[in-house]
Amino acid sequence: MDNKLKIGFIGTGVMGKSLVKHLLKAGHEVNIYTRTREKAEELIELGSTWASTPREIASTSQIVFTMVGYPYDVEEVYLGEQGILRADNKGLIMIDMTTSTPTLAQKIEKEAKEKGMHSLDAPVSGGDVGAQLGKLSIMCGGERATFEKVLPVLSLFGETVIYQGPSGAGQHTKMCNQITIATGMIGVCEALAYGKKAGLDLEEVLRSISTGAAGSWSLSNLAPRMIAENFEPGFYIKHFVKDMKIALDEAEKMNLQLPGLQLAKSMYEELVEQGYENNGTHTLIKAYV
Repeated sequence: MDNKLKIGFIGTGVMGKSLVKHLLKAGHEVNIYTRTREKAEELIELGSTWASTPREIASTSQIVFTMVGYPYDVEEVYLGEQGILRADNKGLIMIDMTTSTPTLAQKIEKEAKEKGMHSLDAPVSGGDVGAQLGKLSIMCGGERATFEKVLPVLSLFGETVIYQGPSGAGQHTKMCNQITIATGMIGVCEALAYGKKAGLDLEEVLRSISTGAAGSWSLSNLAPRMIAENFEPGFYIKHFVKDMKIALDEAEKMNLQLPGLQLAKSMYEELVEQGYENNGTHTLIKAYV
């Protein structure tokens, strides 16, 4: 593809905002759309152009990224009256970075092919920090040729960008990621709760266990936030609950039991009931202290 591209970006939230900044820094022309324009003012000041609908963005872009909240948001952005797929732009490449359902990814690809467009499902992992540093893990499903074409762009903010297979494979891989995080977060919280009860210096505990066999991204990046009682979201609890539900639904279709994930989901649902849905996932520590 050309060195300088016309790129659309729909959904400039906690993570999307950082990705747009990477695209601008690389010299690409970026048009943006988000439901609340005020939240995009910083990006407009940095050189992005505001568009009034997803369809408008899709009509003038070579690549369109989407990073919204829920599968129903994805459906509206792509298939709604003013959605991306209502644009007349053969050759357009659409990359959905939302954690959504494999079934919806396949539905979008089918409609895209009928219009001479291309799509990838490309959910990410790495949270707000990974987005800011350009070190996300990106899991891609779709046609390999499309993946290869956009790899240089994805590499602007992805440190690990891997093709997983046909449409839907990226979303299935993200479910593997979320399952690992969900049960792992319980372990991190229980370790800190145990250390606190034992009268240990928790920061010193982390120095010892973060680099050993217990080491994980959550332990290194989220446990310090737990200790500091900083519950600002890198990833919202409400979105994590959505992801766990998708994973359990998909597991049921495959006749697979995931008791660890079921436990984690029930614990997070309790936090939602307590009003913590807009906090970060590491707020799970509140179940112990």
